[in-house]
Amino acid sequence: MMTLLSWIAGFLLMSITAAQDLNHFPENVVLAKINENSVTLTCGAPTAGPVTWKLNDEDVDFEDHFEQKGKNLIVKEVDTPLLGEYSCWRGKAKLSSAYLLQETEEGEDIDSLLTCHAKSYDCNFSCSWTNSRYAVVRLGIGPECSKGQRSCQWVSSSGQLENEGFQFELYHNLSPFAEESSMLEVTAEAINNHFLLRKTKLFYLRDIVVPDSPQIVSSEVVGQQLSVNIKPPSSWSTPYTFFSLQHEIEYVLRDDGRTERSLSSLIPKRISKLRVRCRDPLVFSPWSQWTPWKNVRNSCRCKKQKKSKLPSRCLEHCKKKMEERTKDAKRSQSL
Repeated sequence: MMTLLSWIAGFLLMSITAAQDLNHFPENVVLAKINENSVTLTCGAPTAGPVTWKLNDEDVDFEDHFEQKGKNLIVKEVDTPLLGEYSCWRGKAKLSSAYLLQETEEGEDIDSLLTCHAKSYDCNFSCSWTNSRYAVVRLGIGPECSKGQRSCQWVSSSGQLENEGFQFELYHNLSPFAEESSMLEVTAEAINNHFLLRKTKLFYLRDIVVPDSPQIVSSEVVGQQLSVNIKPPSSWSTPYTFFSLQHEIEYVLRDDGRTERSLSSLIPKRISKLRVRCRDPLVFSPWSQWTPWKNVRNSCRCKKQKKSKLPSRCLEHCKKKMEERTKDAKRSQSL
C-alpha cells in the first residue's frame, strides 16, 4: 500500500513539475514522436564512472518508467508527466541536459496558423503566427528546418501582435530578376506545455506579394480630362521599368456625386476627390490598400498667387483674365 501511495505521490509531483510552461526554445531538445513508446537520452559530456539522472531537478525513480544503460537513460511509455528537462550528473556536477518534448498534431491547417506577405520582390518578407495558445514560436526556411536538423537557422519573433500572436521578419536568397521555379519552404515550431508542433508551409514568393499604397504626386488638366501622376511605393522593387505596377483610380464626380473607377491615368476633369491603389499586373497580385482620399480643385485662383506657385495650366488662364480686366478698366476710363 505504501509503495502504491509513494508511486502516486511521485507521479503527481512529476505532473506538477512538467506542467510548467516553457517560454523559450531549449538549446537541446529530444522529440518523442507520436506513437513512439520509448526515447533514449544520452549524457552529452564525456566522463568516467557512473552518472545519475534527474527530471526537472528531481531524482529519477527507476521503478516503472525508466531504465539506465551505462550513461544512457531510456524513458518508457512517454507521457505528459515524463516530459521536461532531463539532466545527467556525476556527483554534484551537472554534466549536460536536454528537454524531452512530445510531438503533437494541431487540428488546424498551417494556412490558418501562419500567414506571410511581401511588399516587393526584394529579399525580405514577413509572417504572422495567429494562434495565441502557444507560448513560444520560431520559424526557419529550407529543408533543414522542416526535418528539424541542427543546421537550421531559426528566426525568433520580431514582435507580438495585438491578439497575442507573433510577428516574424524573414530573408530569402531568391533572385528578383529570375523566373521563380522553386517554392519557399517555411517551417514553424511552436511549444505549448512541453508539446511541440512542427508544420511546414510551401509557397511561391509571387503568391504573397502585396505592394504598399502608391503615392499621388500631382494632377493636371489636359483638355477636358485630368491627368494623374502616380508614383510607386518607396518599398517597391526597382527599377520600376522592370517591376511595373498597374494603378487603379477611384474618383467622385463633382456634378452628381457618383463614384467611378479607372485603370487609366486620364480621368474626367470635373471631380471632387480621388484615391489610388496598385498591384503587380504580371501575376495579378492582390490590390494594395487605397491611398487616403485627396481633394481636387479644378479652378485656378489668380489672386494673391505668385507666378512661380501657379500650375502651368493656370498661367495662361490668369494671363487672359488679367488682360480682360485691363481692357474693362480702359473702357471704364474712356467713358
